[in-house]
Amino acid sequence: MCLIAEGCYPYVAGGVSTWTDWLIRSQPQLNFRVLAVLPAPPAGGALYPAPPNLVGIDHVLLDTDRLGRERQWPDASPGHLALLLDRLLSEGDESAFAEVLRLTGPINRKVALEVLLNSENAWQTICAHYVTMPHADFLGFFWAWRALVGGLYRMMTCSLPAAKVYHALSTGYAGLLGARATIETARPLLITEHGIYSNERRIEILMADWIANSVDRGLDLSDDRRDIRDFWARGFESFARVAYAQATRIVSLYEANQAFQYGLGAPPQKLAIIPNGVDIDRFGSIARRAHDRPTIAFIGRVAPIKDVQTFIDVAELLYEEIPFLRALVMGPMDEDPDYAEGCRREVQRRGLEDTVEFTGPVNVRDHLGEVDLLVLTSISEALPLVVLEAGAAGIPTVATDVGACREMIEGQAGPLAGIGAGGMIAAVGAADEVASAVATLLCNRSLLARCGENMRLRVHAAYRDTAVAAAYQTLYSDCLNQNDRAVA
Repeated sequence: MCLIAEGCYPYVAGGVSTWTDWLIRSQPQLNFRVLAVLPAPPAGGALYPAPPNLVGIDHVLLDTDRLGRERQWPDASPGHLALLLDRLLSEGDESAFAEVLRLTGPINRKVALEVLLNSENAWQTICAHYVTMPHADFLGFFWAWRALVGGLYRMMTCSLPAAKVYHALSTGYAGLLGARATIETARPLLITEHGIYSNERRIEILMADWIANSVDRGLDLSDDRRDIRDFWARGFESFARVAYAQATRIVSLYEANQAFQYGLGAPPQKLAIIPNGVDIDRFGSIARRAHDRPTIAFIGRVAPIKDVQTFIDVAELLYEEIPFLRALVMGPMDEDPDYAEGCRREVQRRGLEDTVEFTGPVNVRDHLGEVDLLVLTSISEALPLVVLEAGAAGIPTVATDVGACREMIEGQAGPLAGIGAGGMIAAVGAADEVASAVATLLCNRSLLARCGENMRLRVHAAYRDTAVAAAYQTLYSDCLNQNDRAVA
């Protein structure tokens, strides 16, 4: 099995990386190879010990031009290639993707990336493509094109490990690699989306201060001119459409995400739901430890999409109401160093150094025994594993109303309907609502304990990792059987 991971396993701790490590270990009957898409060579070693059935890790670097070897321009004029790229990037046209892939050469004789990006024909292709949005700033278009099309070309020209099944752990560049793999090898492609990649990239693009607006639409909703932000956002949505079109099965963690997948062209018959699971024995055995201070914890990477600034706001709002409050920020701080440093400065500026503590990457299990309440202030989530881990240990959660958080904490109709709430939900960015919910639970210890027990019951009933492992074993078996039928 070839797992295609973008920007996570095995070099980033937590989240999808932890899930990937679990997935490999949960299927000891299979061998896995990881194809890691990275912005640059990893600065350090792997953060996860290699499981016995992990046979290797390959890299695709988004900062390299040393891919492919054929020095001849593809058999297409720059104008024609620009039209194909526009159909691909603006519409997610799978036939355009397949044609561009064909033009880059057969699987073992790819056109050199330097030819595709740095030649006279490449310049003519950029200029021909710019004609489709001439109102945009050319310099902004040039660098956006170099990034998006450069990433696309890298996925088309990199070395592709042999495998019986390709399993992309997101859309984006990982999904493009998976789509290429299934076209060139006729092997099945699985996609597991923890969050909807294209939605998360859209949020980041809207928040990015390095992208300048070049179109002022005002209130005119009929203005269909594309801006640079639109170019970026549509590009990632188009990558998702291409991946969905080529996939054999498309897995999401909860039902609401299927609506986004369906909206981006995923055929309903390909869709499946497999939630995250948690090791009940490992986290359920965590013993509570005596501690003098009421303790809340944010667990996750310190990045804008996690909105740690709102968690700091919450700590400040509760500073006087809950004496001696301890607010832990547990997670890596290297994804966006400027944002992480800004969070540190805010804590110092507000005089919260004795309240808010940044632990950096930690083994969550070592700390949960002293945590009273998990607090997630994210702008976007899928089905956060930390809620399940805390829940298995009997710790309730206050979370923003994103992803499956409400479903996890409050439950839904069905066999779990009789289990009460495992915490509280607040609006995104509403520090006052989050602070009120935290205060309600911390100041009412019987309610806190009841919510913790409810969370424990829900996790035990619906989110066992053994059931999730069995579901993936069935998926892999179906794909391997499909291979056998194709050979026969």
